[in-house]
Amino acid sequence: MKSKLIYYLTYAGMWLLALLPFRALYVLSDGLYFVMRHVVHYRRRVVRTNLRNSFPEKSIEELRAIEGRFYHYICDYMLEEVKMLRMPFKELCRRMEYDNKEEYLSMIEKHGGIVLLIPHYANFEWITGMSSIMAPGDVPVQVYKRLRNPYLDEMFKRIRARYGGYNVPKHSTAREVIKLRKEGKRLAIGLITDQSPNRSEAHYWTTFLNQDTVFMDGAERIARMMGFPVFYCELTRVKRGYCKVDFELLTETPKQTAEGEITECFARRLEQTIRREPAYWFWSHKRWKHKKKDFVHHG
Repeated sequence: MKSKLIYYLTYAGMWLLALLPFRALYVLSDGLYFVMRHVVHYRRRVVRTNLRNSFPEKSIEELRAIEGRFYHYICDYMLEEVKMLRMPFKELCRRMEYDNKEEYLSMIEKHGGIVLLIPHYANFEWITGMSSIMAPGDVPVQVYKRLRNPYLDEMFKRIRARYGGYNVPKHSTAREVIKLRKEGKRLAIGLITDQSPNRSEAHYWTTFLNQDTVFMDGAERIARMMGFPVFYCELTRVKRGYCKVDFELLTETPKQTAEGEITECFARRLEQTIRREPAYWFWSHKRWKHKKKDFVHHG
């Protein structure tokens, strides 16, 4: 009952916030920035540790400047997510620009589906509007990780499905993809690929931002199983409330790649994206909580 009450109160508050125009939301975001960074110090230790370890060549002044821009970005991101509760599809399409969509669409038609590797970067949630550029009947599949609170989980699924997305829990991805293909559906499967995995999902280690880092390889396994071309989503935050994504083809023939090759390619491309403009990645995530020596020691 308590969880349900929290859900209704949260949803009502978000619904009211979503009524505000973007200009008003960004005024709120500026106030939220001050509270998060200078009052409650939201995950400051995590943010600073991640930045210091990722950019050892940068001075304290440079790192603090990135930190400040990150907190501005994360506050904007949270309110832009709320806005998705009420934002018309037409407005989302105006604010999210899709580059290189011709190759993206041709690969869906040629192979029956593609896999999109998406990082926690810029306005990544707005990629849910990609149905606007797809052919009628084609399905944009959104692979997600269930939240522990079932009510909040339902709320975020509702937000992400408003623009035509088909939500699939990550542990059901293979089964759902096979089912949709048997029904004759053509798919664009989007997966957030830079999360810190559970121990059971921690399969591929590499050096990323100067640190031993483990990546999930679920996207690679889906691509190899289905023979779907793989694209990297190169996101650029143009300005507040506007973003663009360039779909960069990593491979058209995933079955011909070596094990780990696609995941390694994603790690290298993401590193380039972050170094280009580091403030717009999720530095507050505990991305490096797993240590390679622990995996080696325990087998």
